[in-house]
Amino acid sequence: MLITFRDGAPRPDAGDAPRPRTRSRKVSRSVKAALLASAVSVCLVAATTPPTPLGVGDRLFPHLGNPGYDVTSYDLSFTYSGTNDKPLQAITRIDARATVPLERINLDFARGAVASVEVDGEPASFVAADEDLVVTPAKPLPRGQRTQITVRHTSDPVPVKGREGGWLRTADGLAMANQADAAHLVFPSNDHPSDKAQFTFRVTAPKGYTAVANGLATAAEQTGDTVRWTYRTVHPMATELAQVSIGRSTVLHRTGPHGLPLRDVVPTRDRAALEPWLKKTPAQITWMENKLGAYPLETYGLLVADASTGFELETQTLSLFEKGLFTDPAFPEWYVDAIMVHELAHQWFGNSVSPRTWSDLWLNEGHATWYEALYAQEKSNKSLESRMRAAYGSSDRWRASGGPPGAPKAPEADSRLGIFRPNVYDGAALVLYALRQEIGSEAFERLERSWVSTHKDDTATTTQFVTLASRTAGRDLTGFFADWLYGEKTPSMPGHPDWKASAPRKAAPSAKK
Repeated sequence: MLITFRDGAPRPDAGDAPRPRTRSRKVSRSVKAALLASAVSVCLVAATTPPTPLGVGDRLFPHLGNPGYDVTSYDLSFTYSGTNDKPLQAITRIDARATVPLERINLDFARGAVASVEVDGEPASFVAADEDLVVTPAKPLPRGQRTQITVRHTSDPVPVKGREGGWLRTADGLAMANQADAAHLVFPSNDHPSDKAQFTFRVTAPKGYTAVANGLATAAEQTGDTVRWTYRTVHPMATELAQVSIGRSTVLHRTGPHGLPLRDVVPTRDRAALEPWLKKTPAQITWMENKLGAYPLETYGLLVADASTGFELETQTLSLFEKGLFTDPAFPEWYVDAIMVHELAHQWFGNSVSPRTWSDLWLNEGHATWYEALYAQEKSNKSLESRMRAAYGSSDRWRASGGPPGAPKAPEADSRLGIFRPNVYDGAALVLYALRQEIGSEAFERLERSWVSTHKDDTATTTQFVTLASRTAGRDLTGFFADWLYGEKTPSMPGHPDWKASAPRKAAPSAKK
């Protein structure tokens, strides 16, 4: 994700960096069981102890994800009425394997009414517990058993009390923006990036609308006045990267490097105006491939939404962009190009190689920012060194306010996007710059290629990156990374001992009455 400023001005103290537009997002877990109350009133709870919300223990999102099973695939069906302020009818089928004996199955789900749940074709009882849907199958699941969970539910595109994320309402329909913890506002899931899975999407919409999702199209079947569109992923995907677009859109097809199929999804009326930007993608992919090796997924393209989001998002194979980024003359061309490359770079860093925990976010955003800045230097003569020096000057302030890059502070209760701070963007790219200074450009480039090939289609951790970097450099870099990723203060920059970091600003004294 890249949060963008409407004015296109540089980030404060960050040279020629694209500047993020701060955007207030009031978020609360007060949605809780009330979101499912209309459905759970008919439940029969078989267990003797009350169901409770669980989590996989993520430091930043403790209740996100669920232990005890591994999802292998999702099959999601949505029926859209043609009105984007009404709930969609939906069916979610989850194929999973129990990793421990299970009497209950916790799913993340928090914005819809559940009509029924089946486990392996048999009715199961269910109840809401905070933002979990707790399912009790007729028979406990032994460890290793493969199972299918079918949930018939609605999926509500209207936010509740500022709990944004999930469905994004556009001028002509819907899209998804699930990062970091909002996929379960759309469909029941194990909503944590550590549990990647295959996805199938089936979207039924009235004629005149176009539905597009992650992966490749496999069918478009018309029945009466509706069309059912089907898409399947080829590579596993984290829930936060799921994308479904429904709108009065045109899908533009072109061919990328090595015959890679590309598709862009744009508002039909804006097709001509957007084409000068869209045709840049093949050359941008070639540039990235020259840095990292072959593009790692089955397709790519831009989803241009007629909505004001304040951010762009790397949904897998189909990055989400707000239309204004391309149509507002306040944004200079180099800036838009750099943001396009930022989201493209995420297809390697964050999508193909996903973070094991949200504390590993710097690996996503730091690398995307690095290639964004490198592209701006090589294509638009925007100095990478100047940007990194400016970032160095702000780094201590960023660490004080948001935590060091490898240990970002938890988001505030009313700002679930609060983990997306400068410390994981330019602050993390600064770590990569220091690493290149420390081990040399040749070793750094080998490391980058090795990282994305070794962990392709998988999740990875900061510890694994440190280990691979040490192996590539031929020496132990544990201490180097400990200082740069976790230190309260920014270490001295290798090769630039004259760079200085500004002291964090002191908070103004509070007025007492």
